[in-house]
Amino acid sequence: MIRIQLLQSQIVEPAGLKGQYYEQRPQNKLEWFKNNGWGYRDTKFILEQDGGVRLTGNKYRFSNQKMMKFKEWAEQKVGIDLSLNCEAQNEIPGDPPIINEQFMNAIKGQFNEISFDNGQRILHSHGHTMQEIYELRHGKLARIVDCVVFINSHAQAELLVKLAMEYNVMLTVYGGGTNVTWALQCPKEERRMIVSVDTSRMNHIRWVDRKNMTALVETGVTGKDLEKELSRYGVVCGHEPDSVEFSTLGGWISTRASGMKKNRYGNIEDIILSVKVVTPTGTLSQSLDYPRVSSGPDLNQIVLGSEGTIGIITEAVIKIKAQPEVCKYESILFHNFALGTEFMYKLSRSRVWPASVRLVDNNQFQFGMALKTMPHSKREEFMDKVKKYFITQYMQYDPDQMCLVTVVFEGTKQEVEFQEKKVFELAKFYKGFRAGAENGERGYFLTYMIAYLRDFAMQFQFIAESFETAVGWKNVPAVCENIQRRIVEECSKRGVEKEPFVSFRISQVYDTGATIYVYFGFGYKGIEDPVKCYSEIEDAAREEIMKNGGSISHHHGVGKLRKQFMQRQIGDTGVEILRRIKQQIDPKNIFGNQNLI
Repeated sequence: MIRIQLLQSQIVEPAGLKGQYYEQRPQNKLEWFKNNGWGYRDTKFILEQDGGVRLTGNKYRFSNQKMMKFKEWAEQKVGIDLSLNCEAQNEIPGDPPIINEQFMNAIKGQFNEISFDNGQRILHSHGHTMQEIYELRHGKLARIVDCVVFINSHAQAELLVKLAMEYNVMLTVYGGGTNVTWALQCPKEERRMIVSVDTSRMNHIRWVDRKNMTALVETGVTGKDLEKELSRYGVVCGHEPDSVEFSTLGGWISTRASGMKKNRYGNIEDIILSVKVVTPTGTLSQSLDYPRVSSGPDLNQIVLGSEGTIGIITEAVIKIKAQPEVCKYESILFHNFALGTEFMYKLSRSRVWPASVRLVDNNQFQFGMALKTMPHSKREEFMDKVKKYFITQYMQYDPDQMCLVTVVFEGTKQEVEFQEKKVFELAKFYKGFRAGAENGERGYFLTYMIAYLRDFAMQFQFIAESFETAVGWKNVPAVCENIQRRIVEECSKRGVEKEPFVSFRISQVYDTGATIYVYFGFGYKGIEDPVKCYSEIEDAAREEIMKNGGSISHHHGVGKLRKQFMQRQIGDTGVEILRRIKQQIDPKNIFGNQNLI
């Protein structure tokens, strides 16, 4: 058994982004993360005088390379008016903190870091939905945490919960802050002191067991740091959500997260063997580091998806796997989304599943092409024209219909070769055309850029967001068709001038169904309350999803954004079970974030 300690403050390259810049990252998140948007402070999309768009900074493979096609695509296909300007406010206001003097006296000297800094309080009071970012840019959060306590051990978590119980202080847990369901929003009516428990200092790998292929990990570690440290021992966790740069193991557990390579490594519930959770009534710590047990209901399932409502998740034993011998990107063009969907369905039946396989519709395919950087040579420019002619003229692909499947193969050389053979044989049956590694890699690059691009569009009075659902295969076409129709109708009702941008991606396959990502946005010029307008349209789209057999979420979770749909999802008895569990574990509602129900 190997015991290792994670180095603090390190940026590492996620598996989906080759060539990323490495640097030391300060402990103070405000020094490197934006205070009113997504991602690194030095990284954003800017529009230059010659019409080119450029990603600043040096964190990503395509940083500081011009994208000359994006402006035309954004204006003509999406309807963004790049002549508008809507700059964010310079200072974000926050109300003075509520102080529980007895509690503060009790924790004095017990913790290394306690902050009342206004910037820290605001940072720990929001996630990254469009609505929250809009408020940060143009208004204020209705209620922010009163204090931030940085814990660095399980023992400190136990002490903090004990004192919060004694002095009736509300606690909210903060990992990477990447939540997109309003889960970090403070209840505006809460009059108790609210303390944010920051777990980012709890980022150690306690041990790695190469024989059993397990590891004990503290839950404040980010996905990137986790993989970097595990790589020293020739193993991986393999969980790569789109937020892998910033999100934490604890956040993944609390939201029942899914990663893009779940076909090889599993969803978070498949990776976790046991968890340690500090609750107001004691610490849940099970000896379950076994391949399987039959010892009553699985208590892990109470913690998975609990969204910070019952305690602080401090440690987890996770499964690990050997580093893949081969990691390879590929892509396949299909004539239309219907053929692509049928390919994905048949692939799910074959059980020959690459680590990741995603189908993007024509809108999203064109989105990716608009982000193509300028050719580096005349020869590259000539070859791009040849490829385009071959695809559109010789192969007869319609530029306004064709869609793309992006693929990541991982495994041994033999595994990858076998999977490639089977996947491309199946694609050929559906008239698919092998489009190469570059398009595949660009498709995954777009995943990491979506939130940056959302923030870029917001400065031109265009708001956009994504949401997801899980749906049975037979309902996939109806869900996409009816969401598209409903969003367009709802936008028209509310006075949105131009037709909204709506795009779909099938991002995960299962035996019984698929995950559908929906991206939509619209220009809000002339709309009195853009946030209210957008929220009503999103709720209407969620209604349409459920009407057509979809779930309220596949992996983002519920939070406060979707809890009005929980009764329809799990029924009255299900809601009552969750309520009784909460009341039994947390009778004083110390973890009173009001998520789920």
